[in-house]
Amino acid sequence: MEIGILIFEDVEELDFVGPWEVFSMANKVAEWQGRENPFHPFLIAPDKEPVTCAKGMRVLPDRTMAEVTALDVLLVPGGMGTRREVDNPVMIDWIAQIGQKAQWVTSVCTGSLLLTAAGLTRGRKITTHHAALDLVRQRPEQPEVLADYRYIRDGNLVTSAGVSAGIDMSLWLVGEWQGPDFARAVQKGMQYDPAPPYSALT
Repeated sequence: MEIGILIFEDVEELDFVGPWEVFSMANKVAEWQGRENPFHPFLIAPDKEPVTCAKGMRVLPDRTMAEVTALDVLLVPGGMGTRREVDNPVMIDWIAQIGQKAQWVTSVCTGSLLLTAAGLTRGRKITTHHAALDLVRQRPEQPEVLADYRYIRDGNLVTSAGVSAGIDMSLWLVGEWQGPDFARAVQKGMQYDPAPPYSALT
């Protein structure tokens, strides 16, 4: 299953590194079980230049948008760069074309803003980062944007809330594709058992 993760300047690091870890760990778990790797995640960017992320991490893409004409899964992360890219017709047209053919279309955080601009969320229920709910709601495409969900599935569209929520979404997707027991093994392999400090405070 080819999973293309779109990155761009000022993309939020954990929005795409979290899902990358999930899908890559899934491949490790499959190897431990004597199975073939089920996933091929890779990074896609407008060009081959290093991408500088929101917090300063610099990342090299694997492929350019021009090199990718079809995907099994499209994953669009968020970050402040989405506010700029939403007005980039080349990127929005590419997302629309790839998304219309993909088996699954997914986003993390304000990646939903780009999916919406591409027309892929029209008439769908979606979510996004809690601070960007109104930003996405005000788009002319008028998706139904819901708060207080870690992720939402509507048909083949799966959107998640901000940053760390992309890990939850990706683990759920692994469970849909490979079964809940396999997803639990991936979660254990990642030692992903959130118990954040200060969570009891308001």
